Amino acid sequence: MSLPLESHLHGILLHVHAQPAAKKNGIIKIHDGRLKVAVTQAPEKGKANQAIIEVLAKSLGLKRSQISLFNGDISSHKQFLLTGCQLDQIHEKLTSLLMG
Repeated sequence: MSLPLESHLHGILLHVHAQPAAKKNGIIKIHDGRLKVAVTQAPEKGKANQAIIEVLAKSLGLKRSQISLFNGDISSHKQFLLTGCQLDQIHEKLTSLLMG
């Protein structure tokens, strides 16, 4: 399984496929080379993006301040920048979440 992680000058880029207005929040699976993240929040005024950040922070054991939207503000294909963490640490967390 290839995880959608990429090293970046300022941290790690995580490629996400967003699914807003879902029945529940959570990391679902790898979908078309992106981490599929579902949130109950509707895609209006950046609320779904903030909800995705919260899901990622909780799931990856990071602070919300360590995660920012890098690209894809109004697209379902997004990139989030993770800072203050190591690539192997995030890889291990995602593998555990997706296999668990």
